[in-house]
Amino acid sequence: MVCSKIIKLARKWQKMTAMGRKRISAPKTINADCFIIASLTSNKGHFVVYTMDRRRFTMPLSYLSNNIFLQLFKMSEEEFGLSSNEPITLPCDAEFMDYLVCLIQRGLAKNLENVLIDFVRNSYCSLPCGLNQGYASQQLVSGY
Repeated sequence: MVCSKIIKLARKWQKMTAMGRKRISAPKTINADCFIIASLTSNKGHFVVYTMDRRRFTMPLSYLSNNIFLQLFKMSEEEFGLSSNEPITLPCDAEFMDYLVCLIQRGLAKNLENVLIDFVRNSYCSLPCGLNQGYASQQLVSGY
């Protein structure tokens, strides 16, 4: 993707967060019994995202130019909207994010990157992981 589009997307996120509070709040609860207050800042040169299962990831800013992350940001905006009160949540689980980070660190081949983008766009992130199976089962039952 063109560098100017990446900068435009990053500025859009910054404007939305600046409209509300000065900082993005972290999720306050993991379950009913446990309250966690996470650090609200990240290291210089990094950004923070959360996955659907509330796991926090601190990523280097260079990942903002990765096409897979750009697709995940677009999908996050479509699914969750832009909120100044909530952290950025990507529509995938922590296991997929770990796998994606590992691939990017190893140097992703362009054809594999395109396959992953199609995978993210078409199947994986359309519904949370546990719901994909339930949705497929529901279709089979109703068509029975």
